[in-house]
Amino acid sequence: QVQLVESGGGLVQAGGSLRLSCAASGSIFSINAWGWYRQPPGKQRELVAFIDNGGSTNYADSVKGRFTISRDNAKNTVYLQMNSLKPADTAVYLCNAVHLLRGYWGQGTQVTVSS
Repeated sequence: QVQLVESGGGLVQAGGSLRLSCAASGSIFSINAWGWYRQPPGKQRELVAFIDNGGSTNYADSVKGRFTISRDNAKNTVYLQMNSLKPADTAVYLCNAVHLLRGYWGQGTQVTVSS
């Protein structure tokens, strides 16, 4: 089993920055891929950013140039640096980790961007 814990969310003004972290613990062999998702109020969950084992990344068009995903394999942790935040970025942000072909989810962290 793998447990994921997100941190770093909060309230920020438009144009500000936040850095989210997601740490994995448990019986970990190797995290193959990480993803950050978000779920705005009343909307479906969407993929924000993805990073695979080789370090290749992919981003939703809405966050390209503003968000950066990175990983620290030694710490089994993934980060999401969010800059130039907009009110439309307000959502619960959840991380997902793929370990031994199985996906795991964290509980989520709230990000609120005020105008």
